[in-house]
Amino acid sequence: MPRHAPTPPTTRQPTTGAAAPSRAGLMQGLGAYVLWGVLPLYFMTISIASATEIVANRIVFSLVFCIILIAATRSWGELRTLIRDHGAMRRLAVAAVLITVNWVTYAYAVLHGHTVEASLGYFINPLVSAALGVVFLKEKLSRLQWTALGFGLAAVAVLTFAYGSIPVIALTLAFSFGLYGFVKNRVGRTATAATSLTVETAFLTLPALAYMAWLMFHGQATVFTNGAGHFWLMAASGVVTAVPLLLFAGAARRLPLSTVGTLQFLTPVMQFIIAVAIFHEDMPIERLAGFALVWVAIILLAIDMLRRPRVRATVPAGTASSTAQTAASEPTA
Repeated sequence: MPRHAPTPPTTRQPTTGAAAPSRAGLMQGLGAYVLWGVLPLYFMTISIASATEIVANRIVFSLVFCIILIAATRSWGELRTLIRDHGAMRRLAVAAVLITVNWVTYAYAVLHGHTVEASLGYFINPLVSAALGVVFLKEKLSRLQWTALGFGLAAVAVLTFAYGSIPVIALTLAFSFGLYGFVKNRVGRTATAATSLTVETAFLTLPALAYMAWLMFHGQATVFTNGAGHFWLMAASGVVTAVPLLLFAGAARRLPLSTVGTLQFLTPVMQFIIAVAIFHEDMPIERLAGFALVWVAIILLAIDMLRRPRVRATVPAGTASSTAQTAASEPTA
């Protein structure tokens, strides 16, 4: 009888291929958006401070954390490369102003009972990003994207009626962060998550320190006058700011852009739930109708995003649709 060749032993494939990075990226993306989603709970632990004091401390402690991180990862070379890029520095200076507006508005919203409206701002941010692409880059939107924009405009009209005025907080958050993402995506490859945040906070540190000194002089600062617990909670703002941003950067390198763009809606969903279920903010039927229109727009955008080619989120700025890039940019609220 002929001899059969021995059956080779079954070998287990290592998980070092595309599956492992995707799983790691998914965990990093979920971690980033969950941390951003529970940010209102953190702000409530330091609510004896004003929104402007929180932001001033957040700037200073973020810079401290970033410098420690740069030193620990020996990224001084990358930081020097970024600093020598004058175009990137100008864009990051503009980004620093925009993110300050965003941070102050968000902190004010949470501390003054407007977390629902703040979540609305991040729900409609992708619609603003799409509009920015049309206005500034003459991009052509798909039929689904135009339909989503129509639902978004209808939602703003309904919510204007529901609130009795234009939802200024939501629109300020959406436009400040939409423009921030637009500017950041023009910076290019010289900036990493750590180096760009270092430069942005460095631009803002002197004004932040001056404002903190003014608060102390007038006896209005809380950071040093309310015990060690409050001080360390304020100091933790540096970690609270940087850690989800770094997790997002890791996810963006490993996941398709469509996945990152879809995950971003987790943050405003969590903020909305916290506002209604924990902070007990009002949600009358007319306001809920406006949010329903926004959610329809989001579903349409998500469908459109998932139908597009599964490209990575690390496409160099200027070589892909800015609308798609900005929609998946980090919501550093």
